[in-house]
Amino acid sequence: MKMYLICDSTDTCVGMKLAGVEGVIVHGQEEFTDAVNRALKDKEIGILLISEGLCRLDGELVNNIKLKYSKPLIVEIPDRHGTGRKEDFITSYVKDAIGINI
Repeated sequence: MKMYLICDSTDTCVGMKLAGVEGVIVHGQEEFTDAVNRALKDKEIGILLISEGLCRLDGELVNNIKLKYSKPLIVEIPDRHGTGRKEDFITSYVKDAIGINI
């Protein structure tokens, strides 16, 4: 199993390559969709790292993969500008997923 990165930043890609993670830099929704589809076809990829900014480009695609595929595990990572999530994103996620307020 290997990890693979799809991001929109050269800095992020270089940093991950230094850690041994291969990846691709994409710009725009069409390139993002193509890169995700190529990654889904590679059965050696167990963890797919995607920058949060790209996930916002096509959230429906990302959510469909999370729901329909057991592999790869999709992990949204912040880019060099930080995270775009709300402060209570974990509690909101739990509430949406199982309907319980924490």
